[in-house]
Amino acid sequence: MSVTAADVNKLRQQTGAGMMDCKKALVEANGDFSEAIDILRKKGQKVAANREDRDASEGLVMAVTSEDEKNGVIVVVNCETDFVAKNDDFGVFASKIASIALNSMPADVEALKNLRWDDRLSVSEKIIEQTGVIGEKIQISSFWKISADTVYAYNHPGNRVASVVGLNGKNKAEVAKDVAMQVAAMAPIALDEEHVPKEVIAKEIEIGKELAIQEGKPAEMAEKIAMGRLQKFYKEATLLNQQYIKDNKLSVKQFLDGTEKGLTVTDFKRFSLL
Repeated sequence: MSVTAADVNKLRQQTGAGMMDCKKALVEANGDFSEAIDILRKKGQKVAANREDRDASEGLVMAVTSEDEKNGVIVVVNCETDFVAKNDDFGVFASKIASIALNSMPADVEALKNLRWDDRLSVSEKIIEQTGVIGEKIQISSFWKISADTVYAYNHPGNRVASVVGLNGKNKAEVAKDVAMQVAAMAPIALDEEHVPKEVIAKEIEIGKELAIQEGKPAEMAEKIAMGRLQKFYKEATLLNQQYIKDNKLSVKQFLDGTEKGLTVTDFKRFSLL
């Protein structure tokens, strides 16, 4: 049967599929919109199955915060090519996934995928549908959430690096923003020395000893030298001990305490596709 341009456009608006795909689906469905949508979804499932083994290493990192500044999330939505990642429609798609995550604060990626995209599809089903639209593998690879007295989400231009920071003080968005930018720029691995995994500390001590011995230092001094290098590692790799990027005479801990006595970071997350 023949279908009108208005019908095709309506289906395109509902699904995001290409004009020709929408026209073919409507013709096959004899103009029935519900059936045409099912046809497009099946097409997406077929494309998704065919591309399951493809590497989806490009994409967008989206960080968002709730209006009351109490909750924040980072969601990583991957695709196969930089071309698709830079497409405005993909950006809108990834942003909506982040908003859905923020509104529901699910436990993990699987729980996020099971949330409703709309009254028609789940997030997982929408991903399959979009796979059919763009012809590339799409996946949500990572999801983190933070709740605190003040939460700030920072997206570096290009949406390939993002961070979320939680502070223990209320109405501290400007301060949290500065710390979130610190996290994005300096990539700390932990909040402070107490939060560094024991296996990382052991490895740093081992490396420090080996370097000392290679430099010709006596074996009995290697342990002491390694512990000194460990302190340097803490200053470079833990957030509160790092030099504050806006004033290198201060540590991040000193900057926060100078802003308000006892103010500190309760949690942070960072992700980079770089």
